[in-house]
Amino acid sequence: MSSVFRLPAEWEAQAAVLVAWPHAGTDWADRLADVETTYVALVGAIARFETAIVCVADAEVRTRAQALLTAAGIVDNVRFVDIEYDDTWLRDSGPITLARADVTAFKLTDFRFTGWGGKFAASRDDLLVEGLVERGLFANADHKRIDWALEGGAIESDGAGTVLTTWRCLAQRHPEQNRAEMTAILAGGLHARRVLWLDRGYLEGDDTDAHIDTLARFAPNDAIVYQACDDAADSHHAELAAMADELAALRTLDGKPYTLHALPWARPIVDEGRRLAASYANYLIVNGAVLVPAYGDAADARAADIIGKAHPGRTVVPVPCRPLIWQNGSLHCVTMQLPNGVVK
Repeated sequence: MSSVFRLPAEWEAQAAVLVAWPHAGTDWADRLADVETTYVALVGAIARFETAIVCVADAEVRTRAQALLTAAGIVDNVRFVDIEYDDTWLRDSGPITLARADVTAFKLTDFRFTGWGGKFAASRDDLLVEGLVERGLFANADHKRIDWALEGGAIESDGAGTVLTTWRCLAQRHPEQNRAEMTAILAGGLHARRVLWLDRGYLEGDDTDAHIDTLARFAPNDAIVYQACDDAADSHHAELAAMADELAALRTLDGKPYTLHALPWARPIVDEGRRLAASYANYLIVNGAVLVPAYGDAADARAADIIGKAHPGRTVVPVPCRPLIWQNGSLHCVTMQLPNGVVK
């Protein structure tokens, strides 16, 4: 029915990708110039294929972002929006957009953002969706606030009614609720037919409590791309192997196993004694392309090849993401795609 809403898959047609420019008032302050090189590369990669909507905190941030992008030759398909934010992880504070079946109407689903369970200040981030609505960014869209903590990085959608998530994350956010209660809330809020849960899988240096977008991603043709660990001596080996077994046991709505694509494991990246979460699963799909994290590791090329094969017909574009993982996230975490038709 055309009146039924659903959560589109990321590989469906998009209007734009939303990002927020880092500045001295965010946690990027100590390494701002370093991370800005990644943002220039990221916005440039997005703008090759569709509009990049760049949130800027004030006129000074806008001027700096424009200057850096212009110096890199990135002037087309970039749109700026002035709005305050605590930090730049828009996968988690941005809108989770549901589309009607005929793609003529949308719901901007606005779950409560708590700074990953109260770990960080998030009051301005929690107002981001409302602020973007007030600035007239969207068309044919109703804003729906849901007073329940959920981040966009905690869920994956196949576009056909299946949502994939992790128990570790949502049990931390809602320790008072059981799995059946949370399944009902997710299915209702996201108009999903079913919710699949993973109990295993985590990455050191990840403060999201095992967001699914760092671990396993839906791909077209009933496939799942997932982060594996082939180093038996690594502390992640047993946990990610157990997660791989869980994925192998999942079934499609037709009762068939998913086609699984295992991603290679980057060598440990340590910063001031702290291991960083270098996940290749944290890639971004845009119109006609897939942007893949590059960490300066020997496994970068193999990861890009596997992700490209899982998303056939798309140009594979590596984006340098080593600066991002210093703050415990990567490429997918700092972006939020907006379905075709929802941007005014």
